[in-house]
Amino acid sequence: MSREPTSTVRLFVDRELTTGAAFELDKPQAHYLVNVMRLAVGSDLSLFNGRDGEWRATITSSSKGRVGLGLESCTREQDCGPDLWLVQAPIKSARMKTVIEKATELGVAAILPAVTQHTAVSGVNVDRLRATAIEAAEQCGRLSVPAVQNPKSLDQLIDTWPPHRCLVFCDETRAARPLIDAVREAVGQNDGGPWGLLIGPEGGFSGDEVDKLRRQPFVIPVKLGPRILRADTAAIAALSLWQAVAGDWRNGSD
Repeated sequence: MSREPTSTVRLFVDRELTTGAAFELDKPQAHYLVNVMRLAVGSDLSLFNGRDGEWRATITSSSKGRVGLGLESCTREQDCGPDLWLVQAPIKSARMKTVIEKATELGVAAILPAVTQHTAVSGVNVDRLRATAIEAAEQCGRLSVPAVQNPKSLDQLIDTWPPHRCLVFCDETRAARPLIDAVREAVGQNDGGPWGLLIGPEGGFSGDEVDKLRRQPFVIPVKLGPRILRADTAAIAALSLWQAVAGDWRNGSD
């Protein structure tokens, strides 16, 4: 049986992970290990790439900002999390970072920024959001990093949405069933299938957007209780409820 790492440090690396592999880290990761985590030659850490599981690695060299690693053994096999997309209208930077971080912890497979008619944020720094997702995946123990897509208009996303993927639409403007009840009913027809959750901007959806969404056969309108929630709160609440009813919280798997 492979020996577990003695370090709690986990790093995402975009490299093939195989027994006996050796490579050098890029400068930011080398700086993090040596100057932030204070690791030295001989220290253990865990690596993952979203494809090959989690691997035990050892620092084999450290000099002048360069850190070499050697892979020893796979400690966790790759698994598949829930096939859940979060469609999130961009919001202010700090709140959007929170959404990315918590969505990663809550197991989403992909995050799709959707520009709506009431979206007030003028730009989305996708590289920064992807970095946030990587950091959250490293810290929470998951073996993959959600894909953060480039922004598209809500109309584009609806028009190209896979019809077999249920889209749970959090609609605070009109009568809708509670998310738990609506998803529980849909699970019987889509258990194990792909899902999406749609969270709007802090200004809400326009009437035209609501009309278009409600016309789509794959859309499930839901409500999140009697109060209007901020967009970041709504995302965390909706993801948590979905996980409890249809996700991997039901069996405790990673």
